[in-house]
Amino acid sequence: MKTVLCYGDSNTWGADPTNPQRFAPEIRWTGVLASILGNDYRVIEEGLNGRTTNCDDPIEPNRNGRTYLPPCLESHQPLDLVIIMLGTNDLKHRFNRTASDIAQSAASLGTMARRIGRTADDRSPLVLLMAPPPIATLTELDQMFAGATETSRQFVHYYRLAARWHNLDFFDTGQVIVSSKIDGIHLEADQHQKLGHAVAAEVQRLLGT
Repeated sequence: MKTVLCYGDSNTWGADPTNPQRFAPEIRWTGVLASILGNDYRVIEEGLNGRTTNCDDPIEPNRNGRTYLPPCLESHQPLDLVIIMLGTNDLKHRFNRTASDIAQSAASLGTMARRIGRTADDRSPLVLLMAPPPIATLTELDQMFAGATETSRQFVHYYRLAARWHNLDFFDTGQVIVSSKIDGIHLEADQHQKLGHAVAAEVQRLLGT
């Protein structure tokens, strides 16, 4: 059985843009992914609302993705593939980060995953770095993410560069999904379906099944 760890934020957790709840497991892109891949795979969903790449949030504690990643990798081993989709929360105005800084921070988590994670035969796992989709028109989150829309549009360029520099596989989620017009940040149910199908194709390509 191949094991895939999906490490992300509220869009991996499955936040519903219409209410404070999360989508049911089978609706979330990780659930769609698991359904498509079938019994030969174990898909681990590690999403957390507000998770950053490596920033300590002064308002929401325990959201630093770099701090939690090492114990997460060790607790879920063996791992064949680690998928990282983080960076949207780094766009919050209070962090004042560029797209390049965010992309390099996300890619550094991939390097960490390769160093700490192990496969069943004691190799480093593969890592797929996914650029989050651009932010849509912001509504209630407009001040929290002030100025983030343009920066998010630069993600694909800088994430692709960072993936190459860190020797990671790369996928642009903006090719297949869009952020919700309801809040500008989260994914609606149909976008979870699209992302799950697209990622399944990437997983099968990378793991050769």
